[in-house]
Amino acid sequence: MNFSSKLLENAVAEFAKLPGVGQKTALRLVLHLLNQDRDDVHKFSAAMTTLRNEIQFCKICHNISDQHVCEICSAPKRDQSLICVVEDTRDVMAIENTSQYNGVYHVLGGLISPMDGIGPSDLQVDTLVERLATAEVKEVIFALSATMEGDTTIFYLHKKLKHFNISISTIARGIAFGGELEYVDEITLGRSIATRVPYENSLSR
Repeated sequence: MNFSSKLLENAVAEFAKLPGVGQKTALRLVLHLLNQDRDDVHKFSAAMTTLRNEIQFCKICHNISDQHVCEICSAPKRDQSLICVVEDTRDVMAIENTSQYNGVYHVLGGLISPMDGIGPSDLQVDTLVERLATAEVKEVIFALSATMEGDTTIFYLHKKLKHFNISISTIARGIAFGGELEYVDEITLGRSIATRVPYENSLSR
């Protein structure tokens, strides 16, 4: 792609680094910003800079937060004895949108994937074990994507947690294999949470 300006080319190159954004889309976004008021562009830039510099991760569940402890973990009406284990913040948002869950979360920060060089030590596994050892937890729900990486991660976590005196369940498989949680419709995801099954039962299916 030929550019009439090096500044334009550099801006397009940065936008093209975003996931799912090719050069043509990046160019369209950059040109859109150029057509906006300077104040609007400055607000956009400031919002991104502030986000990157000031965003925090909840010290309890590792969800993205404005404070040391996120709003979900600090909410008095949430059931602290019920922990839903998810891959990342997008899954927390997807489950919250169903309005079918009132417990708390634990964000792993990824899934075990040997092909990508991601092992258990790269995830927030140890802090999950610590939570179960120190808090009065009654049930852990595995709400991970129905993929090979998701199943591998669940299998590993089950081995790590099975000695605790808690119920371990997984969301019902109304979600097709290979499906990512964030793309599942709210009704299906909500039903999968509500009709979760003991993990041992899911192994025989």
